Amino acid sequence: MEIILREDVQHLGAAGDVVKVKDGYARNYLLPKGLAYPATEANKKKIAYEAERIARQRATEKTAAQTEAGRLADVQLTFAVKVGEEDKLYGSITAGDVQRKLEELGIHVRSLGRNKRMRATL
Repeated sequence: MEIILREDVQHLGAAGDVVKVKDGYARNYLLPKGLAYPATEANKKKIAYEAERIARQRATEKTAAQTEAGRLADVQLTFAVKVGEEDKLYGSITAGDVQRKLEELGIHVRSLGRNKRMRATL
């Protein structure tokens, strides 16, 4: 049976690949879990459209990221912190510290939560 993979499947292929698998594997595992579509003409067009949409979205995100990187390239942050022997820090500099320092410089930062990246806008 020919199928189109919706997601990367280990030892089978990457998302968007048209692969041949045994009928039972497709029917009992790949299709019910939403990992693949049957390889019909309509589904091939759907996957092609999704691939184009994702490529456009990634290009837009890359352009935005490059613009922000250019704005932040000249920003330098200096933190006054206590150090011990051998210049080792007491504690650490957190993302919150960086956020406060950037806001002091007029760069507004929207925190995305703990352990996530911050988005800066000038």
